[in-house]
Amino acid sequence: MTRPLYWPRARRALAAADPVLARIIRRHPRVALASRGDPFATLARSIVGQQISVKAADAVWSRLAASCPQLTPQAVLRRRASTLRACGLSARKVEYLRDLAAHFADGRIDPAAFAAMDDEAIIARLTDIRGIGRWTAEMFLIFNLLRPNVLPLDDLGLLRAISLHYLGGVPTRELLAKPGREVVTRIAAPWQPWSSVATWYLWRSLDPVPVEY
Repeated sequence: MTRPLYWPRARRALAAADPVLARIIRRHPRVALASRGDPFATLARSIVGQQISVKAADAVWSRLAASCPQLTPQAVLRRRASTLRACGLSARKVEYLRDLAAHFADGRIDPAAFAAMDDEAIIARLTDIRGIGRWTAEMFLIFNLLRPNVLPLDDLGLLRAISLHYLGGVPTRELLAKPGREVVTRIAAPWQPWSSVATWYLWRSLDPVPVEY
């Protein structure tokens, strides 16, 4: 696991800029964001987990890993669709997974190029893959590339935490509308350039156990 070098500096800056975050950060002194897995596996797991429970996703992922011990794009492309379906994947998710593998295998997605690309360029590249939307691309930026300043405005966990800590329990659905997004953006303004870190601590305020991607 790789922890970002910027984490202590970001903690200090956020605690100084936002009293709400300062309290949350004090309650979680020994945990931090960490990158797990290679880019292909991270994105493949995000596809597997779409629209099913964490427990179900773990079960499907375990069967997929058993079917493809070397979980590479080439290995996935060599598997028959029926073999992938037998792991518990829907027909649509099989299509998504194979499209992801094809993007990596033919070089349309080159993880080595990400270091020279800004966040929006990476999001645009990833959302060209079937089954990957902006939210998934933002989670990749946060959890795999450890990008420090991602604000995932479509993330329900972040919106729930903002509602709870800043807005007295306003319904989350109101924050998904344009006026609500503007409110969230104003609240998040002091978090620059550490929005990923602020988001991560707000997630911890709802669930102290970090999620793995």
